[in-house]
Amino acid sequence: MGHFLYPNEYYCSTYAIDFERLYGMGYRGVLFDIDNTLVPHDAMTDERSRELLKKLREIGFSVCFVSNNREPRVADFVKELHVDGLPDPKYIFKAAKPKPTGYLEAVRSMGLRRGQVVFVGDQLLTDIWGANNARISSILVKPVARETKLQIKLKRILEKPVLWRYRKKHKIKSDF
Repeated sequence: MGHFLYPNEYYCSTYAIDFERLYGMGYRGVLFDIDNTLVPHDAMTDERSRELLKKLREIGFSVCFVSNNREPRVADFVKELHVDGLPDPKYIFKAAKPKPTGYLEAVRSMGLRRGQVVFVGDQLLTDIWGANNARISSILVKPVARETKLQIKLKRILEKPVLWRYRKKHKIKSDF
């Protein structure tokens, strides 16, 4: 039970992922959730997120943001990530996660195939389930900050038993 909610990998932070290793494995695109994956909910970019995008582009990755948020939130976030001389990253807003549609649209927009793309997100019930629905490799990360929105707090409660089983199965000793 819950295997459709299991990520391929689990990290304490987006910023702890070895993206060079992923590139060496043949991945060429990274899809990101924004809120609580890269920055706290409703926060704009910070130095870490800008440096990460720069690093990913230097490695050779295409990047696309896949969010259930409205376009103004996602577009404003992406504009703040602007790097001179490079086009702004692509984004999908109102992605309807966990449906696979937004993920697949993101993959097409980058001109890649599903097997060349990895998704990074902080929620099992939307991010990871959706990536798995789209048959895209998924990485779960611990949330950047404590939740303030009730609906997400409730999702976290539902995620706990699934995460417990996942950590037990994969012999992960703690929740980082």
